[in-house]
Amino acid sequence: MITIENLTRRYGALTAVDDVTFTARPGRVTGFLGPNGAGKSTCMRVLVGLTPPSSGSATVLGRRFADLPDPGREVGVLLDASAQHAGRTGREVLTLAQRTMGLPRARVQEMLELVSLSDEEAGRRVRHYSLGMRQRLGIATALLGDPQVLVLDEPANGLDPAGIRWMRDLLRTYADRGGTVLLSSHLLHEIEVVADDLVVIGRGRIVAGGTKAELLARAGTHVGVRDREPLAAALTAAGHTAHPTGDDALATDADPAIVGRLALHAGVALHELRAADGAGLEEMFLELTADTQRETTPTRAGAGAAA
Repeated sequence: MITIENLTRRYGALTAVDDVTFTARPGRVTGFLGPNGAGKSTCMRVLVGLTPPSSGSATVLGRRFADLPDPGREVGVLLDASAQHAGRTGREVLTLAQRTMGLPRARVQEMLELVSLSDEEAGRRVRHYSLGMRQRLGIATALLGDPQVLVLDEPANGLDPAGIRWMRDLLRTYADRGGTVLLSSHLLHEIEVVADDLVVIGRGRIVAGGTKAELLARAGTHVGVRDREPLAAALTAAGHTAHPTGDDALATDADPAIVGRLALHAGVALHELRAADGAGLEEMFLELTADTQRETTPTRAGAGAAA
């Protein structure tokens, strides 16, 4: 279990993290989402003892990271894949970690095979690694001690589509065996496939949280309708939200059954009616974090990638 309670971190006049509270539970992947600069990395740095909190607490397995008796075997951490010794080979990086943790030498080869780094790649200096290869090496280092908890900050950066799928499968298997995963990203689609729970942060504060199903329910209902005004008026009169999305469509917080009944009474024909899917979840994510998106973002559709 990871527990963050009323965590605040200030840098002078800047409050990077503001009264953040959430948990990441065993057997589940918790996606920690927010635009760049929202406070995700600061929370993780406090969690693993690299940055002291201004107030509040961050514990893993019921203790502060600094108080864990054998942290390498209890918590696997990857915060920056580029922060590895550029002059060492991948195998040397893992071997030093293996010796530090007192693990069997065979564990190094096991991890290299797990993350699909070949013998030739393992013998190459890290300075010659691509970012994707450094991510794989970082994940191998995090898993080396067979920890109960994984804390990964933007681990999909630099991975190609096949690598992203590999990472998702790896984390899903790890969680299904009872491990706890806290996985950050500023891109919703990288996380929503694998995450069980989602925590959304913007400007240092938690703006939403819950299971994926709960957040999808909050994302509402997609309605395909050409004559939008009468249905929007009926939804509003019934106390629901209604706003246009794209051509001939509405989004509303009413569930599909209510929308269908109101459309019938209003005499409005629908050509699509369904609970919001991943696209609706992305729309909600962008709305919740709209004030933290960069003003130079040219279109809303590209906001997540440009942030």
